Amino acid sequence: MTDPTQSSFAIDFGSVYDELNFTYNDSGFIINPETQPCSPFSIPDAAVVTVCVFYIFVFLLAVPGNLLVGLVIGLSKQALPPSDLYLLHLAIADLLLAVTLPFWATSITKGWVFGDAMCKAVTILQELSFYSSILFLTCISVDRYMVIVRALEARKANRQMVSWGVCAAVWVVGALLSLPGLLSSAFVPHNSSQIVCAAQYDPGSADTWRLVTRILCHTLGFLIPLAIMLPCYGVTIKRLLHVRGSLQRQRAMKVIVFVVVAFLLCWTPYHLAVMTDTFFRTKIVPYQCPARTAVDQAVFATQSLGLLHSCINPVLYAFVGEKFRRRLLQLMKKIKVAERASLSRSSRASFSSETTTFM
Repeated sequence: MTDPTQSSFAIDFGSVYDELNFTYNDSGFIINPETQPCSPFSIPDAAVVTVCVFYIFVFLLAVPGNLLVGLVIGLSKQALPPSDLYLLHLAIADLLLAVTLPFWATSITKGWVFGDAMCKAVTILQELSFYSSILFLTCISVDRYMVIVRALEARKANRQMVSWGVCAAVWVVGALLSLPGLLSSAFVPHNSSQIVCAAQYDPGSADTWRLVTRILCHTLGFLIPLAIMLPCYGVTIKRLLHVRGSLQRQRAMKVIVFVVVAFLLCWTPYHLAVMTDTFFRTKIVPYQCPARTAVDQAVFATQSLGLLHSCINPVLYAFVGEKFRRRLLQLMKKIKVAERASLSRSSRASFSSETTTFM
């Protein structure tokens, strides 16, 4: 015989559980997809390899190109005019930017493996070179405007002193603007298994800090330099149109047009993408996950295009310029003369030793 008190309770509780389960599933609750966080942006393997190769390619072009510019300008025996001095410092800034590329290429493929201190150092170096490069471009445009349009008649010594002060001011401003790089650190995100080097803000003030750094990047790193460069080069071109001699006019206009076009092509897409990202993060513009993913992809792609500008500058400001080519040829001739003299001395010594041996 069975105990009648146990079987009846088991049946009653089972029916209650089934009823509760049915009632919960039929409650009509629907998750709103707009309130859910978007899936993290993942880079395809093919894109990782492509960007890594691209970074190394830019590095291999930018380092020797900017070193050559610095060598040719730095070995000049004459006092450097302001435009050449700005060009020399621009080459240094682009060289510093190129030095950071192998670190980011490794970070894309293997994650950040260089530690927290190097994360801060490389980020600060990249920001310093980024701001300094664009500010020196602006200085060159203003100097050309003052010389060509205003026909600057100030004493040469005063111009040189002012240009050295401007260079020092640019590096100080670039250093101050790169200080937010101290907020960068190496950490493992919750949705990844690799260490990344990125800015980490306090959760309570993250939006404010991000907005401030983005405003500085957009204004001092793009909008203000562009607002200075375009009028300066526009007025300069207008003045050159009235200069006699078509060959000189064409050469000057070609360099100026290339400078403006290269600057716009390399940096405008990146800043537009980052501005859109800023509008999304500050909730100024509403967005959905497909738009969020598209902006992340655009920022990643256009950043590589902006870094390309570091190896274009030597071509635009140096190899296209007639004065630089003349200096480069003079330097090459000096090197060849030195090599010939060295070979001549070594050949005479070799001939003397061979004669002694065979005698």
